[in-house]
Amino acid sequence: MSASQQQPRSADELLDIVDERDRVVGQAPRGEAMARRLRHRCVFVLARDAADRIFVHRRTAQKLVFPSLYDVFVGGVVGAGESYDEAALREAEEELGVCGLPAPVPLFTFLYETPEHTWFSRVYEVRCDLPVAPQAEEIAWHAFLTEEELALRLAEWEWVPDGREAYRRLLTHRRT
Repeated sequence: MSASQQQPRSADELLDIVDERDRVVGQAPRGEAMARRLRHRCVFVLARDAADRIFVHRRTAQKLVFPSLYDVFVGGVVGAGESYDEAALREAEEELGVCGLPAPVPLFTFLYETPEHTWFSRVYEVRCDLPVAPQAEEIAWHAFLTEEELALRLAEWEWVPDGREAYRRLLTHRRT
């Protein structure tokens, strides 16, 4: 089955629940993890095309978390027993609608924590020289933007808060 034919992950998807050191301490369905604010793992993949532009998209209204908001990353939750690296490649191929991406390069990990959400977030980057066919269930709109175009849109559009935080940290990471 190609990435574009795979079904989106549901609230029943099983996730590893982790402690404050990112060690697995149990498992729970995704919907329960979100409802009970159980700490789990997510991946964020910044995809660039051959012209070095960044893939930007607006999430569909049906998304479980942050529906209809813009995002600079593709990605999602890490399934139970799945590694960050496996999830990064799976999520990038699924959301971009491509097969045969190179392995995304891990950059850093941080804990995203708000009163509503908590997850360890590993940030990656990948080059996607393939034509994209984003998953209609996941992505309502998309474009590749230059860093300058993206900087203008950051002030204009409503962004997913975890992706905005990950992007802020990525810019800081690149300056150090």
